Amino acid sequence: MSLIVIETAQTGFKRGRLLEKIGLQAQDTAELFFEDVRAPIQNRLGEEGAGFGILMGKLAQERLVQAIRSVSAVEAIIEWTVAYTRERKAFGQTLGDFQNTQFKLAELSAEAGALRCFVDRSIEAHIDGSLTGVDAAKVKLVAANLHCRVADECLQFFGGYGYVFEFPIARAYVDARVAKIAGGAVEVMKQIIGRDLFSKTCG
Repeated sequence: MSLIVIETAQTGFKRGRLLEKIGLQAQDTAELFFEDVRAPIQNRLGEEGAGFGILMGKLAQERLVQAIRSVSAVEAIIEWTVAYTRERKAFGQTLGDFQNTQFKLAELSAEAGALRCFVDRSIEAHIDGSLTGVDAAKVKLVAANLHCRVADECLQFFGGYGYVFEFPIARAYVDARVAKIAGGAVEVMKQIIGRDLFSKTCG
């Protein structure tokens, strides 16, 4: 397989309809059609037949990017929720005054801090060239799962407001779901990690 760059003005290339997604509304996603497209040899990336290797060589980086997106979203969601529960009144006090609110957000904040350390260490490893595919799968798996859980549990504090797109938490909730798909599904991450665990000789 070879990778070839195709200009949008190229004969035979056609962009189809925009796909309607449940989240990431600011990011256009469309069908692309290539019918009898011809491209000059200088449009090839790398050597002939090296395309698959090029793509595979970037998988760890792609998964790290997904983890960075997730941890950033997690931190923002927790920040919004703390700010909201400080102001929102219920039963004569703010939501933030309830022990359940403090305990839940404390737990999520601690997990977010641990994830941030993992992500930052993975960035360092990527920069120095030591980030393995297995470690990238691990950070992506942990980040995606926490991202979706934080979005779900924090939305609950907003009540009905959290279900309205006018509030950032609602948009963050639907945007979070793709974290378990983009860059490789979480099931694929588990398979990569599991394979590595069971490929090691015990004793």
